[in-house]
Amino acid sequence: MQTKLLKADNNNIQKVASLAGEVLRRGGIVAIPTETVYGLAANALSGEAVKKIFEAKGRPQDNPLIVHVTDISEVTPLVKSIPDEARRLAEKFWPGPLTMIMPKSDLIPDETSGGLSTVAVRCPSHPVARAIIKAAGVPLAAPSANISGRPSPTNAKYVFEDMNGKIDMIVDGGQSEVGVESTVVTLAQKPARLLRPGGITAEQLKSVLGEVVIDDAVLHMLKSGEKAASPGMKYKHYAPKADVTIVKGSLDAFRRFVAEKGDCFVLCFEGEEKYFENYVTYGRADDPSSQANRLFDALRELDEKGAKTVYARDPGTSGVDLAVYNRLIRAAAFKTANAK
Repeated sequence: MQTKLLKADNNNIQKVASLAGEVLRRGGIVAIPTETVYGLAANALSGEAVKKIFEAKGRPQDNPLIVHVTDISEVTPLVKSIPDEARRLAEKFWPGPLTMIMPKSDLIPDETSGGLSTVAVRCPSHPVARAIIKAAGVPLAAPSANISGRPSPTNAKYVFEDMNGKIDMIVDGGQSEVGVESTVVTLAQKPARLLRPGGITAEQLKSVLGEVVIDDAVLHMLKSGEKAASPGMKYKHYAPKADVTIVKGSLDAFRRFVAEKGDCFVLCFEGEEKYFENYVTYGRADDPSSQANRLFDALRELDEKGAKTVYARDPGTSGVDLAVYNRLIRAAAFKTANAK
């Protein structure tokens, strides 16, 4: 398969969207930019089209996908009903990096929902993504546009590396702004439960909903036999080729810890690189949003530098840091160490 690469900018969004929409309507696969990461899009209402996403990614078909729309009115036919909580969250955070899970209607095939009775829906804010959804005329299922298990791509370069020859088209809409996938909250049970942290924090959700439970799988492995209710809940995910360990402790303790390890790379914060020979930075220690924006690119840069063993500075678990830690702990296959 020859993969077309199209650049979208303010002057040609509608033309590019129209071309992408044609591919999607005939059951093809298009990588699209969103404000979180790039997504691998297909017609969410076609099981056959969605199967092509799993084939391109090498992704297990029991992993549910997120369905992308441009307005909450488009959610109505996809679910059994829209709860009041969903409308309040949409009013506050849509368009934006928030995914809501609700009981699905019969329109959603099992391939899209991962065999679950629920569907995850999101309304992206990226103008190119929105134009493509409208041009396609159907809701789009779109997991991250990477080989399954690899760091999610935040630019077209990394999409091309993973997907060239496997999909019909890649639309280059520039660098993703948020840098980690959307927050996922399920409204299919009460109280609402946060399944995957992202750019919308647990505190922001609570400001609208009141009580929100943080699922145990946000920080820990799924229990044996437990089915993933949301994308990004699997054991190892977002991982570079290197062996990664998160190291908890102060900068001084981290420096001593790394010095004892010998030949290795470190994943550290900006301003700390002067202490290390082999390093990649991922944002500033006092700015979780910059960490989120840089994390996946940093993990891929470690591969580009040939890193085999990586020790990562601990981002913490409050606010947006929870999203960063959630991705990093999976990239590390849940390996942590304490520096003293």
